[in-house]
Amino acid sequence: MTFPPSLLIALGGNAIVRPGEKGTVQEQLARTRESMGILAAALAREPAAKPKIVITHGNGPQVGDVMLRGELARTEMGPIPLDAAVADTQGFIGSMIALLLRDELARRGVPRDVVAVVTHVLVDPDDEAFEDPTKPIGAFYSSITQARRPGWVVKEFPPRGWRRVVASPSPTEVVERETIRGLHEAGAIVVCAGGGGIPVTRGKDGLLRGVEAVVDKDRTSALLAGDLGIDTLAVLTAVERVQIGYGTARAADLSRVTRAQLASYHAQGEFPPGSMGPKIESALAFLARGGRRVVITSEEKLQDGLDEKTGTIVLAGP
Repeated sequence: MTFPPSLLIALGGNAIVRPGEKGTVQEQLARTRESMGILAAALAREPAAKPKIVITHGNGPQVGDVMLRGELARTEMGPIPLDAAVADTQGFIGSMIALLLRDELARRGVPRDVVAVVTHVLVDPDDEAFEDPTKPIGAFYSSITQARRPGWVVKEFPPRGWRRVVASPSPTEVVERETIRGLHEAGAIVVCAGGGGIPVTRGKDGLLRGVEAVVDKDRTSALLAGDLGIDTLAVLTAVERVQIGYGTARAADLSRVTRAQLASYHAQGEFPPGSMGPKIESALAFLARGGRRVVITSEEKLQDGLDEKTGTIVLAGP
């Protein structure tokens, strides 16, 4: 296996919580240790290479848990702002990944500094996403009456019930970008931009303020990877390869495609917004900004994906 000189790994939800698990702290610790063991084993195969690595991660289930705790305690402490919930989960997950990866690397004789950075992302307050919130978060409710809260937008998701939806604006800037760059260039493995980052806007007074929104983790990953001049973006998800014609008789795996070919498939509607769409758009955005390669595969297949033995490999060329 040959690591690229620089790599951003966007961890999927399976790296922290498997489907069917309750997501207890003990389960998350055990699952994350498995995930970090996979990465540490890959790095141990080439201990002299020391590729520059950034790790981002999702936080969907964890934000839901924080919001649920807030619901259960709201009569005592009031509602939890969404940006605070993102910060809460980003701190816990980032700490967990950093500690466990450092431990798994040390066990294999590959000492590396692993640093977690609490990360904010700037979003445009005029982003159209604020006009039509679509991202579901938190618990399901059996009726719209149960779901209603001051300031909430709720939508029905048959057959499970009603759920809060929030805006998911596009990130325009990673606030801690230069701090991350410094750590990255110094050789530390940087865990950052968890859950897409804590969303903030900049007021006319120049001050940053948190907003009730969530940012797509893969979009922030692509933005940050482009800013840092990363060579390869690895998007880890639940499947080994991306498919066109997904769920139909014409379903076919994509193994190796160019940016132009992938863009053409996307324009034809092959990747729905609620499924693979954001990952594909993020891959295209990264390559458009000078990235060399995107690898989309499962966490378990990371090594083979980087070796281009499996996964969907998207190249920058025409």
